[in-house]
Amino acid sequence: MAALLDVILPVFIVIGFGYLAVWRGFFSDAGVEGLMKFTQNFALPCLLFRAISTLDLQQSFDLLLLGSFYAGALGGFFAGLLGARYIFKRDWEDSVAIGFCCLFSNSLLLGLPITERAYGVSALEANYAIIAIHTPFCYCVGITAMEIARNRGASMMSLPGKVGRAMFHNALIIGIVLGFVVNFSGILMPIVLTDALDLMVRAALPAALFGLGGVLYRYRPEGDMRTIMYVVAVSLLLHPAIVWGLAQAGGLGVAGTRSAILTAAMAPGVNAFLFANMYGRAKRVAASSVLLATGLSILTVWGWLAVLP
Repeated sequence: MAALLDVILPVFIVIGFGYLAVWRGFFSDAGVEGLMKFTQNFALPCLLFRAISTLDLQQSFDLLLLGSFYAGALGGFFAGLLGARYIFKRDWEDSVAIGFCCLFSNSLLLGLPITERAYGVSALEANYAIIAIHTPFCYCVGITAMEIARNRGASMMSLPGKVGRAMFHNALIIGIVLGFVVNFSGILMPIVLTDALDLMVRAALPAALFGLGGVLYRYRPEGDMRTIMYVVAVSLLLHPAIVWGLAQAGGLGVAGTRSAILTAAMAPGVNAFLFANMYGRAKRVAASSVLLATGLSILTVWGWLAVLP
């Protein structure tokens, strides 16, 4: 019960404030749009830039950690893709969008604050190592699969360019790349600049959680309930279960195991809907999956916290 009250509920109460504010008309749709643009395009990229630019790459980038997490993510993607195609009889393009929902856990807006509240700031190094390649990896998998599905039988020569253009229009990826540039080059940034960035970083997660609540208000569950619940089950149960098995088999340390499983256990992020919206495929399934999985993750994350070392 302590984990529920002290770790999980404060995060979801902030989300709930955003949901309630939009529902009751205290905060407009335009305000939500502006807040999410601020967080997604400025505050969160600053957070990722600062974290990665100062990260001890040699210590944090544990191949077992990354292998366990991303093998689980790919397992979730293929479970979603093949389940949508062969169980729910969706076409290949819809199936890729549904697979992306099962691939893209909300590592940033939910994974970071919950891990920090559960295990402290020092536990976040493994989270940042996962997050550093999370968005590039997921978009690379999703865009590649979607372009293959859309262009079956056509030349794949243009595929790398399409993937690259889509990825590098994403502010989060730009923040990650710039963080690596500073880290590898050893550039010393002026204190006045780092102080300014830190002001942005402090605003990032609270504002993003409040904005996420406002965004979720728009995502009413409508139809496709069997498919939506399948996505929720893969995201909240199968993905972290695969990571758990691989982490235990490989002997991943306690800190890495905690970060990998908690990150895997998060609901699909808003990027799952953005990806579906970008291609105009399975938008209702993506939107409703984000909403329902975010709500149900209160219980499933509580369960994972109970069994983690």
